[in-house]
Amino acid sequence: MSLLSRYLMRELSLFILFALIGLLGLYTFFDLIAELTDLGIGGYRLSDALIYVALRAPANAYELLPIAVLIGGIFGLSHLSGSSELTVIRASGVSLKRLLLWLCLIGAFYGLITLLLGEYIAPAGKRMANQHRLAATQSMLVGDFRSGVWIKDGKQIVNIAEMLPDLTVVHARIYEFGKTLTLERVIEGHNGRFQSKGNWTLQKATVTRFLPEHAGVALSKPAVFNWQTSISPAMLAVLLVEPAQMSATSLLSYIDHLKRNKQKTSRYELALWGKLFYPLACLSMVLIALPFAQSQRRSSNAGVRVFIGIACGLIFHFSNQIVVYLGDLYNWPPPVVVSIPTLLFLSAAAFMLWRQERR
Repeated sequence: MSLLSRYLMRELSLFILFALIGLLGLYTFFDLIAELTDLGIGGYRLSDALIYVALRAPANAYELLPIAVLIGGIFGLSHLSGSSELTVIRASGVSLKRLLLWLCLIGAFYGLITLLLGEYIAPAGKRMANQHRLAATQSMLVGDFRSGVWIKDGKQIVNIAEMLPDLTVVHARIYEFGKTLTLERVIEGHNGRFQSKGNWTLQKATVTRFLPEHAGVALSKPAVFNWQTSISPAMLAVLLVEPAQMSATSLLSYIDHLKRNKQKTSRYELALWGKLFYPLACLSMVLIALPFAQSQRRSSNAGVRVFIGIACGLIFHFSNQIVVYLGDLYNWPPPVVVSIPTLLFLSAAAFMLWRQERR
């Protein structure tokens, strides 16, 4: 990269970082306010609420990064334009194509960060946040290991390998202890579904009962086993990550599961394609910031730039949600649906730049 491109990257990154910190602070504040109503439930304290909102921060950053790129890009480019630095860059022989190429590289960099956040950091942070909140509010021991999720419920220790979005538990294993804390039964089920309060049914179950006084073990394999527990779907649901916040690999795995069971997959396919297209939003945002910044070169009103950036960011955010709902409702092709907002913003940026260059 040339000296000018590195300078442009540094200046825009500074404003983008400030915008992201401001937006994250606002979202974190509202998340904390929402959590204050649950203080005192179980062992849920203010420190637990602070940990919960902190662990949710990567998921918020994933959603807010394209908006921060837009707002920071408008501010950064407006600052360069207002101080005539952008004019000097253009006068030094940098063509519009080269300037757009530099902006594309900046957008691609933040798109890569968005991809990493959405694929690895945000889902893990959201899962850890939900598990911490569950452990605090339900006074249960919750842990997440390679073998799955572990929950202590009274004299039962439960291991659930996977929890599907339809609230079906997969590969459940229950260890039951007696009054003297000796292991009495081990119950394994291929999958399980909630039936009524305190009652689950486990399919293809295997029950291993340890006889007293070391008399051996008794093994049975009922097709259906009624599992009595205080664990409810609402408690297990908080261990899940919403489709929009699942990683692409998790979405692919679950879509394959739904197809094999001949179930509808459109919602999850939309989420998957949304994960693939969302990083491109950073590219469109930084490009659309250029015509907005150049149109403000004679104006020192920062409030106008803030309003434009926030308005465009909100339009993009809500249009992403609207097209997903419409696509799911009318069964539109997922790649077409999720690409509409990004392509519209890219088209708007291209049209505005074309008009400015004609003048």
